[in-house]
Amino acid sequence: MKKALVIGAAGQIGRPTVRALAADGWEVTAASRGGGRDASWSGDVRAVRLDREDGDAVAALVGDGVDLVVDLIAFTPVHGRQLAGLADRIGSAVVVSSAAVYEDERGRGFHTQGEPDGWPHYPVPIPETLRTAGPGDGSRARKVRIEQELLALGDRLPTTVLRPSAVHGPYCRTPRELYFVKRNLDGRRTRVLAYNGESRFHPASVRNLAELVRLSAARPGSRVLNAADPDHPSVAGIGAMIDELMGVETGTVLVDGPPPAPNVGDSPWSVPRPLILDMSAAERELGYKPVTTYADALPETVEWLTARLREQDWESGFPKMVASYTTGLFDYAAEDAWLASSAA
Repeated sequence: MKKALVIGAAGQIGRPTVRALAADGWEVTAASRGGGRDASWSGDVRAVRLDREDGDAVAALVGDGVDLVVDLIAFTPVHGRQLAGLADRIGSAVVVSSAAVYEDERGRGFHTQGEPDGWPHYPVPIPETLRTAGPGDGSRARKVRIEQELLALGDRLPTTVLRPSAVHGPYCRTPRELYFVKRNLDGRRTRVLAYNGESRFHPASVRNLAELVRLSAARPGSRVLNAADPDHPSVAGIGAMIDELMGVETGTVLVDGPPPAPNVGDSPWSVPRPLILDMSAAERELGYKPVTTYADALPETVEWLTARLREQDWESGFPKMVASYTTGLFDYAAEDAWLASSAA
């Protein structure tokens, strides 16, 4: 039986990834900070604690050798070098990066979105050959450095780099769906959406990502692949789907252009131009077929979020969401003031 080590196994991508590999016949060691296990994992999965910053601990888990390392939390070049230093003991690797590494022809990317006309003009869809940021110290530049250093190893450590966009599913630390779920639970029955509610920010189900990991493990190689769902609904469409699942009716005020006021109409998906990933390379190289769509995966996410919000307030339950988007996501006073002024 082939051996696999999954680093970051208790996270949103790690849980279904461990499950998929174990079902495919791998002997899986599931490593995470807490060392916990998911109820859906088979009894053969070994769950262990791991401090990701401790290179010696990573080396100890690799031991005399493993056939596969899946690294879901490679955030710094040090993490990449940990794997590179163990290349002679690892058969192949799958490392999750991010679609945030892409830039348009003018160098615009996620890092420039706060500037005037700073959101990039990406091609639709985005191929893996699109230019990326240069390696450096920012979060996306660190991802680029990890990619480059691991891919440069070639046959010494065949590494598949996956670049997902808006990851969704249970256990997400920054669930964009929270924007609509919480509003519905709070009784908000009017919402404002910028850009006519037409923004498209390609979602990536954790179940589809797990399938991409499974296929990459079965066909090792040095490559970069986009990772996303087969569908990419508009932000207005996502809101309508969540309303239907929660059994509510919401009126939507569409704004032709950017958010009309601070904290008004600016959802986590609201961008002036689409971000849609080309999935043809994964289909061609791996025989990839998505195991779910955004629409089919959404009920599980909404159910999980609803239960979580009943247990605790959103700020304590999703601190990374607060850090990423601020509490302005739910500035109802600002929204009411704008609605009142626009109706006057």
